Amino acid sequence: MENHQDKKPLSIDVNFSCQRCCQPLRLHQTLNNITKETFQDLISRNRDSSSSDDKMIMRIDDNENQSSSMDGHKTDSHVIHKTIHSFRNKKLNDCDYSLINPVSDSHNGSLPSTLVTSTLLSGFDQSSNTHSKSSKDLKLQIQLFDILSDQSDIDHPLCEECADFVIEQMDKQLMILEQECNEFSEYKKKIEEDVSSVATDEEVNNLQTKLKELYQTQSDLIVELKDLNEQQQSLDKQLKQSKHELKQSEIATEKYFQEYNAMKFNYFQCEEEYRTLENKIRDAKEYFARLKRTSVFNLTFCIWHTGPFGTINGFRLGRLPNIPVDWQEINAAWGQCALLLVSLAKKLGFTFQRYKIVPYGNFSFIDLLDDKSKQLPLYTAGGFKYYFHQKFDQAMVAFLDCLQQFYDEIRLQDRNFKLPYEMHSKGEIYEKTNNVRYSIKISINIEENWTKALKFMLTNLKWALAWVTTKHDN
Repeated sequence: MENHQDKKPLSIDVNFSCQRCCQPLRLHQTLNNITKETFQDLISRNRDSSSSDDKMIMRIDDNENQSSSMDGHKTDSHVIHKTIHSFRNKKLNDCDYSLINPVSDSHNGSLPSTLVTSTLLSGFDQSSNTHSKSSKDLKLQIQLFDILSDQSDIDHPLCEECADFVIEQMDKQLMILEQECNEFSEYKKKIEEDVSSVATDEEVNNLQTKLKELYQTQSDLIVELKDLNEQQQSLDKQLKQSKHELKQSEIATEKYFQEYNAMKFNYFQCEEEYRTLENKIRDAKEYFARLKRTSVFNLTFCIWHTGPFGTINGFRLGRLPNIPVDWQEINAAWGQCALLLVSLAKKLGFTFQRYKIVPYGNFSFIDLLDDKSKQLPLYTAGGFKYYFHQKFDQAMVAFLDCLQQFYDEIRLQDRNFKLPYEMHSKGEIYEKTNNVRYSIKISINIEENWTKALKFMLTNLKWALAWVTTKHDN
């Protein structure tokens, strides 16, 4: 079902904005009722002001022509008049000055007043059938603002605040113009007073003479100025050349400092390496001196004691009923003793008589030089001591004999050297403190005495080692 309604004409609300701050405006109600007489009054004022301006311009042109004719110079005065409209006055409905045909008068080239008047007042002659009353009021308001904008340098409409600001600025400008006008009037009076005083011929001659002198001075100054310009050009060339040389010198200086820094850096590196090498050499010398002071025999063969046992390199030499030391450890200790005594003899270049000690670890032995087929073992596996230890006893007696021979060799070199315990060829060691003799044999001995004899033998061997390291420390 269709509803038939009356179609209303399309209406558009148009609002004006301030031409300075662009804020929307609400026009006063009086602008909605603009009369035709108001427009005629504004148009006549605009035409009177423009005609007075044209007359003023013509008066100025006449004065210039008269002054030029008095000086004897012919000049053409062409005045170009140009009106710059605001951005919104290019085309507004029927009121567009730029589109009006330029029909000019014969004198000043202004537009006919009848044409402008009829164009601006055409809005009052339009009938209500063509446009509504609101559209006619809008056109009249636009035309009114165009006329106000054309009569001044300020675009209209303006809001109240902008209008107050413009009035304040125009008041300031008016005060400045009044001050300038007063200054010009005073200057004009002064000129008139100077012109009123009649100059004498003598004063004229003096002035002409001064004028010639000034001309001569001017010519001299011009010549001097030319010379100064030439000097300035020469100095500019020298300055340019000096700047070029300075730039080259700066480049060379920078290159020099770069090379200098590189050499300095290399020098610091070499110095650091030199100091490092010096430290290494000093450490090596100290280490070498410490090695020279260190005896190889003392480091290789450490003779000490652990309770009732004498030890060499940690191996116990001896055996007790309550401490049954393993025979392998005893054999290893005898191997170290054989190696030490052979090394000491080789150090002194001494050769044993009747015996030759062969260090062979846990299985060291002694060869008889008279009977090379017979060997005396410095090791044993234990067992029944009266039967299995006979050769072992002979080897220990032979070792003690070799130690006594080595002691005799030391006595030949140093008569003041004495061992703490006396040794005999029968395998006995004498302790002076307790006046007791201990046998180095195990077959006809108790384990306590045998262990003490071995301990005293190790003590004598340590003293011999100390003497060799002291006298022959090469």
